Amino acid sequence: MNCTRVYLIRHGQVQGHEQKRYNGQSEVALTEKGRAQFGMLQMRLQERAIKAVYTSDLGRCVEGARILAHAHGLEPLIRPALRELHVGEWEGRTWQELQASYPKQWQDRLDDLVHYRVPGGENLLDLGQRVRPALEDILRAHPGEEVVIVGHGGVNRLILLDAIGAPLDKMFHLAQDFGCLNIIDYHSDGLRVVSLLNG
Repeated sequence: MNCTRVYLIRHGQVQGHEQKRYNGQSEVALTEKGRAQFGMLQMRLQERAIKAVYTSDLGRCVEGARILAHAHGLEPLIRPALRELHVGEWEGRTWQELQASYPKQWQDRLDDLVHYRVPGGENLLDLGQRVRPALEDILRAHPGEEVVIVGHGGVNRLILLDAIGAPLDKMFHLAQDFGCLNIIDYHSDGLRVVSLLNG
């Protein structure tokens, strides 16, 4: 393979998924379905020559990364830089609650998704500044190899937008369901090809 293939995965379904909420960097446990989703991914990737499994340091990713790594005789490599966008004071709260409590701030964020920073949190530029170097390190370490990255909705969207050369304000134009698989090929000449999105 003349490229590095990244299997970019979003963690499985989490507890409290019934209501849309910003979990951010708070710890949320996987549901039984969430664990089963990782089991399905393990089967899907078992024939691939996976050389490494990288993961966010949040439990919902680490648990799944262990399942995926085990099938290849690997231990997951934990990278705190891959953790989800920190949404400060909004962490753990539902969208409905936030819209009711902070209607102006909610609209301000929708109006400027890239630059708006929830008090105590990060904006998308901050997210990019920590995720991109971590991704570059992974790609440099695995030329011509296949690797898994277990991340989050926000993190994965940023990586995918960069791969297709789209701006960050298109963040929510890409779906990232629980337990989804994306495949990105990073070629040595700089070409990046997304061959599977939200699979």
